[in-house]
Amino acid sequence: MSDRITLRVLATPQDTALDDRTIAPGRILEWIDRAGYACAVGWSKAYCVTAYVGNVRFERSVEVGQLIELAARIIHTGRSSMQVLVTVAAADIKDGAYRTAMDCILVFVALGEDRRPREVPQWEPADDLGRLLNDRARERLGARQRIRDAMLGEGYSERGTAPRSRLRFLAAPSHENFGGNAHGGTVMRWIDEAAYTVAASWSSTAALASYAGGIHFLAPIRTGHLVELDARLIHTDSHAMHIAIRVSSAPAETPAALGLTTVCMSIFVDPDADGAPRPVRPLPLLSDEDLRLDAHARELADLRRGLHELPR
Repeated sequence: MSDRITLRVLATPQDTALDDRTIAPGRILEWIDRAGYACAVGWSKAYCVTAYVGNVRFERSVEVGQLIELAARIIHTGRSSMQVLVTVAAADIKDGAYRTAMDCILVFVALGEDRRPREVPQWEPADDLGRLLNDRARERLGARQRIRDAMLGEGYSERGTAPRSRLRFLAAPSHENFGGNAHGGTVMRWIDEAAYTVAASWSSTAALASYAGGIHFLAPIRTGHLVELDARLIHTDSHAMHIAIRVSSAPAETPAALGLTTVCMSIFVDPDADGAPRPVRPLPLLSDEDLRLDAHARELADLRRGLHELPR
């Protein structure tokens, strides 16, 4: 039984961001989810769903025409869950010299025929790197729960004055995974697009995701259901914009019955022609809700800051 898998994909012009040169972060998130899914299914021998994606730091841009390598490996198992580390590297197709662009941890849950969680084979590390990765995965369990509780504990109302964007559409058959729901990777692409509309309105159309984390999948999105993404700028620092995104869904015939399916926090920068982040104008905090959500963004940053970096 293999605990790892490697996928490769050629980045094409259809995958680019608005600059027509670099690959859209949302597209990379889709690829990451597919690699993680293949690894989780290969280990569990069962249909799996994405439960969480965290700590995606876009360290290096990926450009059109490059060959992208996604190396996924199991680093921890629970009763029915698997933590999968996905490392993304990019190479010029002419020389094949890969350079790491980012990595992240995904959590998948294996489901049985009844679509209820089922047990997975337990994974044990076989070398020093595996043991260290396993330790890092274990230490994230408590922090992940605290981040989830903090994100679900916040309320978003019309009393907030910060820039926000709402996108609405129907989940199409082209978005469907093997279980009849929208791919987790597709939902992450939607999240990136919704956050971009807010970041671009506050800075410029050059805005680009530098981080995505705390992506908690709470419920599936069925094909044909209404999807709503609500993205709001909640905090700025000298060169970054922190954007909270909440995804909801409902049957098309009852659009008022929206239920929360996914939450996420993304950080965007506004790079100049050389890729260096430009200064970001400060977000005015005009209401009690603005102040509370600004403090929430700082709290999440503090929770992430206490985690050890993953070894490579």
